Amino acid sequence: MSDAQDVPRVRYTPYAARPNRRVDNWHDRDRIHVTVRRDRVPPQRGGAGNSQDGTSKNWFKITIPYGRKYDKAWLLSMIQSKCSVPFTPIEFHYENNRAQFFVEDASTASALKAINYKILDQDNRRISIIINSSPPPLTVQNELKPEQVEQLKLIMSKRYDGSQQALDLKGLRLDPGIVGSSSQIDLVAQNIDVVLNRKSCMVATLRIIGENIPELLSLNLSSNKLYRLDDMSSIVQKAPNLKILNLSGNELKSERELDKIKGLKLEELWLEGNTLCDTFRDQSTYISAIRERFPKLLRLDGHELPPPIAFDVEAPTMLPPCKGSYFGTETLKTLVLHFLQQYYAIYDSGNRQRLLDAYHDGACCSLSIPFTPQNPAR
Repeated sequence: MSDAQDVPRVRYTPYAARPNRRVDNWHDRDRIHVTVRRDRVPPQRGGAGNSQDGTSKNWFKITIPYGRKYDKAWLLSMIQSKCSVPFTPIEFHYENNRAQFFVEDASTASALKAINYKILDQDNRRISIIINSSPPPLTVQNELKPEQVEQLKLIMSKRYDGSQQALDLKGLRLDPGIVGSSSQIDLVAQNIDVVLNRKSCMVATLRIIGENIPELLSLNLSSNKLYRLDDMSSIVQKAPNLKILNLSGNELKSERELDKIKGLKLEELWLEGNTLCDTFRDQSTYISAIRERFPKLLRLDGHELPPPIAFDVEAPTMLPPCKGSYFGTETLKTLVLHFLQQYYAIYDSGNRQRLLDAYHDGACCSLSIPFTPQNPAR
């Protein structure tokens, strides 16, 4: 009897949620799913969290000491190539000199632990991988429930103008409801906290756009306290036809944030009211930096821009064969090489004003540079 008392008895609950039952939630469709037989997983303790279907999950924080010196794509690719279990890193980030991310089950944590010191970097140094149990990451804790996603979808449908293919999500967190509509659809009245600078909320919003209005032409995201655009990068795929984007009145501090969405073929962009607008010494520098990301831009902050420089010559289907240099005489060769050295020294100096003297008013230049994989440094 004493031996039997030491064995914990588990009561079978016939109507409890099953961990292997598939639930097609909007936030799970793009993830890599790994089916694990829990009775075969070595017992490990992790931070518990509940998924939307009510099942319990164990969370683990993965830490790579000195991981900041590695590129994110390279590091995750190397870890995945060695890991025996496919996994999705959640909330990858750098903290001080460390690289960190989360995984959501014990089998993945065990597989990652098994490759500790088995990956070599470019300097032939072994990479350490440390596993610790952890509470669920913030993005998971803040995930919208299916009924909240449906409520958000209803709000977005009321803010969508089908005639203009335009979606107005200005100040979404404090949605005032729609004039003449029931307060039942008001996010505030429903106590639904949709903050677009949270990854979970932005992902939900973009997923709704991609599934329901991929033909979207205009999107207003002004006054949503956006301070980075990492979570907006998928908009390039979700709304590939987007032409007008309003990001005014947010908290973007650097134009480098725009690199995350530069795949959009924007014709109109609003950025006024962001700190990044005050980082340029003059208006022309500001326009140049923005147009570098969006070459087809015609309007910036409501102002018309000069038409973008374009070439009306059709691009050939293939480059002509490369020919060797021809100088005629040694004197001409010396002259040409001297000119090119001076030209590119000025061109790369940051002040190209002196190059104006090298051009005739009617000058036209066509330059092609072949890329040779055998000599990539050039």
